[in-house]
Amino acid sequence: MAHWQDGPAALRVGTDPALIPLEVAASYRARTRGLLGRDGIDGAMLLTPAASVHTFRMRFAIDVAYLDRDLRVLDVVTMAPGRLGRPRMRARHVLEAAAGAMAGWGLAAGTTLAVDTV
Repeated sequence: MAHWQDGPAALRVGTDPALIPLEVAASYRARTRGLLGRDGIDGAMLLTPAASVHTFRMRFAIDVAYLDRDLRVLDVVTMAPGRLGRPRMRARHVLEAAAGAMAGWGLAAGTTLAVDTV
């Protein structure tokens, strides 16, 4: 995707044809709000550009995947509410999902993702 815009999309993990519901947060306002005030998420949220996240005032634990410019996963961590994530120098995007979701999708360091607009 050359120019990111806020809104719905679909995420593909590696060569798996299954589509995962995705919300893109590309504007400053959307990235700042992120998952705050929610009790969960169906699918994932892509924050772009972003190199780190926090979980202050979050109501649930999340999986966080740090992605490079080619949407290749650099690292995956699980963060409890009230934590500050360590920035990743090569990260250009951050993917967030409910804790445990990314393992279920087979998402790990080195996996390449694709985003389809809907």
